[in-house]
Amino acid sequence: MTHGNYSGNYSDINQADQRDLSPRVGAQFIAPAVPSTLVVKIGGGAGVATANIVREIAQYVAEGQRVVLLHGGSDLTNTLSEQLGHAARMITSPSGMTSRYTDSETLRIFAMAVGQINTELVASLQQQGVNAIGLAGVDGRMLVARRKAVVRSVTPEGRVQILRDDYTGQVEQVNAGLLEQLLDAGYTPVIAPLALGYEGERLNVDGDRAAAAVAAALHADALVIMTNVPGLLADPQDANTLIGTIPADQLEEYMHYAKGRMRKKLLGAQEALQGGVSHVCIGSESLRAVVQGSGTVITCVPAIVSQVQEAREMVSVS
Repeated sequence: MTHGNYSGNYSDINQADQRDLSPRVGAQFIAPAVPSTLVVKIGGGAGVATANIVREIAQYVAEGQRVVLLHGGSDLTNTLSEQLGHAARMITSPSGMTSRYTDSETLRIFAMAVGQINTELVASLQQQGVNAIGLAGVDGRMLVARRKAVVRSVTPEGRVQILRDDYTGQVEQVNAGLLEQLLDAGYTPVIAPLALGYEGERLNVDGDRAAAAVAAALHADALVIMTNVPGLLADPQDANTLIGTIPADQLEEYMHYAKGRMRKKLLGAQEALQGGVSHVCIGSESLRAVVQGSGTVITCVPAIVSQVQEAREMVSVS
């Protein structure tokens, strides 16, 4: 069986010398034809409209759309950690990325959480008439990741701390052949972000970046990241400051708007685009609406960018 390879090492994004970097607040994405393969990531935080998203996935599948679903597990992991007396610990890297510190006990709890979420999602999709199949990244070497040798964490005092017993990794290989076989057989894969390390160990991998790896390996037309916020906001406290569209070659300049977990979502979007995915949609509530551009759309398709810019100019004139 062939394996689709995915690497996080990409060439630098081209930067233009002069461009309008003002947030495209309210700009609307003009959705292309229904993509042949849709990769959807459902966030693991509280407040995600999971039931509604599942119903919409069922509608897409009924229309003949191929869908691959990945999910997170952060909120349930926090709950189980508290119940089991092993407090969750979040760490911040020197670059400002926030992630879960995953020691061996946290890994066990994380596996419990994502396993429960996976079976619940599969059952919910089955209730909607979708022949879903649940998988963890370790199954069939679906997701193979390189374990981080060390993790650098910034303490509240500003000191950089080195952690060596962390079970997190970065996805480097996706078994695209297995996914294609499942999709061709009429299954809808539901993947938990628990990858296999090169020494056979289980690794906690970021769900957004894992979804990006899957989308790139399948040559998906779109990656949709469903979360609990409307998209990228110029002001995280004001939903009216939604940034509607970002050209892929300008994404780096918009990174400073991303706070907390949104930084990982933009990083995942960047990796998906560099892996050949044409556009990434980030939003909340309605999957179909987000696909149609209700949230933030990051695209490398010039025609789509031009359409949005023209629409924005017409709105400003009127």
